[in-house]
Amino acid sequence: MDTEPQLDGDSVAPDLDDFDEVVEIEHESLPTDRYFDRELSWLRFNQRVLELGEDRTQPLLERANFLAIFASNLDEFFMVRVAGLKRRIDTGIAVPTNVGRAPSDVLRDIAAMAHELQDRHAQAFIDSLKPDLDDAGIHIEHWSDLAEADRLRMREYFTEQIFPVLMPLAVDPAHPFPYISGLSLNLAVRVRNPKSQRQEFARLKVPQNFSRFIKLPDDNSGRLRFIPLEDLIANHLDDLFPGMEVLEHHVFRVTRNEDVEIEEDEAENLIQALERELLRRRFGPPIRLEITEDMDPVTLDLLVRELDITEQEVFRLPSPLDLGGLFEIAKISRPDLHYPKHVPTTPVQFQPGEPNTKPDLFRAIASKDVLVHHPYESFATSVQAFLEQAAADPNVLAIKQTLYRTSGDSPIVEALIDAAAAGKQVLALVEIKARFDEQNNITWARKLEKAGVHVVYGLVGLKTHSKLVLVIRQEGGTLKHYSHIGTGNYNPKTSRIYEDMGLFTSDDTVGKDLTRLFNELSGYAIEKKFKRLLVAPLHLRKGLVKRIQAEADNARAGKPSGIRIKVNSMVDEQIIDALYLASQAGVPIDVWVRGICSLKPGMEGVSDTIRVRSVVGRYLEHSRAFAFHNDGDPAVFIGSADMMHRNLDRRVEALVRLSDPAHVNEIEEMFDLAMADTTSSWHLESDGEWTRHSTDGDGRPLDDVQNVLMRKISARKRSTR
Repeated sequence: MDTEPQLDGDSVAPDLDDFDEVVEIEHESLPTDRYFDRELSWLRFNQRVLELGEDRTQPLLERANFLAIFASNLDEFFMVRVAGLKRRIDTGIAVPTNVGRAPSDVLRDIAAMAHELQDRHAQAFIDSLKPDLDDAGIHIEHWSDLAEADRLRMREYFTEQIFPVLMPLAVDPAHPFPYISGLSLNLAVRVRNPKSQRQEFARLKVPQNFSRFIKLPDDNSGRLRFIPLEDLIANHLDDLFPGMEVLEHHVFRVTRNEDVEIEEDEAENLIQALERELLRRRFGPPIRLEITEDMDPVTLDLLVRELDITEQEVFRLPSPLDLGGLFEIAKISRPDLHYPKHVPTTPVQFQPGEPNTKPDLFRAIASKDVLVHHPYESFATSVQAFLEQAAADPNVLAIKQTLYRTSGDSPIVEALIDAAAAGKQVLALVEIKARFDEQNNITWARKLEKAGVHVVYGLVGLKTHSKLVLVIRQEGGTLKHYSHIGTGNYNPKTSRIYEDMGLFTSDDTVGKDLTRLFNELSGYAIEKKFKRLLVAPLHLRKGLVKRIQAEADNARAGKPSGIRIKVNSMVDEQIIDALYLASQAGVPIDVWVRGICSLKPGMEGVSDTIRVRSVVGRYLEHSRAFAFHNDGDPAVFIGSADMMHRNLDRRVEALVRLSDPAHVNEIEEMFDLAMADTTSSWHLESDGEWTRHSTDGDGRPLDDVQNVLMRKISARKRSTR
């Protein structure tokens, strides 16, 4: 796929018009066992995160961060994916999984693999991270490690700061077993009345409005010292149960089904329905019980019985539980223990022509399409600056934008509010069903409405996941469109750690496509055809399948061919089958996937020409790109869609074709780098295992994709005009 692209803005339009045709996949030649189980594939992705936490060549506090990410990822996996499987079983709708297995069988395999990974995670902390933190002067202490002077000062802190907010809850005939909130740390306490000798049980919730690790007083040693909050509380139980003998205390943690289900009805207020569902989420059924390995059988039996937990849902682990708390440790300001600092650059086209002047982003975009790559290039001086300039520009008449996730103090939302205050027409499509960001998005939706922004919530039954901005500007008596189509959310905070791309263009074809799409999202228009966009759910899958089949036809005709895909997840069976058939035709196929991959590479006679790589590192790989050789006229798309059923069938997604040859080459070079044998990555084997390739034959580290791109983009110079 190294043919020099021959593209112009008009050549990309005509072949997208007929992508609503039905496309058939002939899969009779494909084996029945041609997919990996998606849930187990996800666990293998989290294993790759864990491997970075175990890797002593990584900076120490970055290892702590990876172990925290692993824990947080696994929590969400149980709350959503495992909960979904359990719900299928409990409701009697035991629909087979993507590999045709019963949910109960998959749950059993998940439990086995999750137990293994959580044990490995705990040992990585105890055997590797904690000793290395100690050596670096960062100590996570136990109460038993503390000198008397420290104990006295921590008793004072406990008495004044923590004791007043604790709420021990007794369990007896007069006090039923209390509700245990999801993901909270708890102490199970057994006490005995010295007079009656009667034993009682109490639950004590570890408050979540304190730091997970409490900083110990400075002992002039130069060390940073911390104690887990639950350890501090556990060693002051006598204060909470005066007159009673404390017999046992153990830490436990419950994970609940926290997935949201909304039955949408056009006549019902979606925000109110969602708020009721968020309240219900707090009381979802338990799906995992984590306990410390020293918990006694009496306490465990009580918890299992009261929580209605099965044996395979009990995870017995060494303390401390909830290593997601390591996020706090990872934030310690020790530059020597972090990745070297990287300051994103301003895209060269958006740099001011003269020092101390403000760039005119509209002028830059009007002269040439601009492709930005975050976090190597700054979100603040590109996307954010674009919206802020649009809000302040008197020639801008309207701004239309999708908002899937954004930060709590979002300058993006403030720019939309400023634009509405200036009298511009502003439309914000807020996706209030964005999982785990629902409450945040409800808050922003109401703030936008109060400011006079036209807020809509998209189409019934579909999430709007596309990342789109359209600005309408008056220029010389005509209206000009300025568009941004991205792969990531309009979130300034995550833009610093998520790898994403975005295209700025003043191309009239794209602008008209977006105008029609926004009309569809906010009104009653039903558009089936776009010129330069591929849009789900109507024809994105069909368009990609048609592209894949065209490459297969070219290969059979003896022409050069090639397919390269970069996504977060590769699960959709129709796309995978099309890739298998293209591979059988001889098409070389590269798949760069961050997370789940149900596609099996290396199957003889089926997927011999398919390579699958994964990059997990400093930044979360999040961009989506699709590149087709197209008989020497490369067709390259970027956008918001992963290859999953939900993205292709139940979401509004958009891909845009790149028209600038330099942008096409940039994507191709990115693929060349990621797929090279000299680059560090994980390789997916035909048995489902991911093999890490991080050093060469002499033990030297291989190239890091993100470091190479960081250096390359930082070195770009502004071209003279």
